[in-house]
Amino acid sequence: MFDHRAMLKLYFIAGTQDCRHLSGRPAQNLLYILEQALQSGITCFQFREKGQGALQDAVQIRQTAADCRDLCRHYRVPFFINDDIRLALELGADGVHIGQQDTPPEQAAALCKGRLMLGLSHNTLAELAASRQNEAMDYAAVGPIFSTRSKADAEPVVGTDFIRRIRSSGFLHPLVAIGGITEHNAAAVRAAGADGVAVISAITQAADIGAAVGKLLAD
Repeated sequence: MFDHRAMLKLYFIAGTQDCRHLSGRPAQNLLYILEQALQSGITCFQFREKGQGALQDAVQIRQTAADCRDLCRHYRVPFFINDDIRLALELGADGVHIGQQDTPPEQAAALCKGRLMLGLSHNTLAELAASRQNEAMDYAAVGPIFSTRSKADAEPVVGTDFIRRIRSSGFLHPLVAIGGITEHNAAAVRAAGADGVAVISAITQAADIGAAVGKLLAD
């Protein structure tokens, strides 16, 4: 069993679409980047195959997800799948992450059947208030904290003050912040009250992944 707060310290999210700036096969590039990130100390990984350039073939998606799962198991890091509860259950993932426009949390909890950890995205205090009594939710994700280009459909930027407002309201759930987070602002985001930070391009675009992970982990 994973400690929900500890696993959020550096939460890496990626799919093959985030690795297309590299030459070669995107799936192999994703695995290469993921293994470097795991070796360097990331505390959680979410496979998110969405957006322009993402794989469309279900067999390829399943195989890539399974390969990512195997790497995470080897390094004893929790493995999440974005949105696809069926695939997460089929592959024996540790958890699934859903957005506000994805599967309703109550339905997701029923589908997870107690076998998957459940993370949920939030962009407003009203959304967080609705999740406050949600016993099925293992952690809340909030953001985007800063402007981001990793998601074309990103919600409005909320800033680090939003995290402080969440904590001052008495929200006690484990909290991970996402959106525009880099090695230069990660420590400030945690200082505002987040248990951890979630990143995509700060790792996938890094010239030196080990150095980038080290700086993202630094308080």
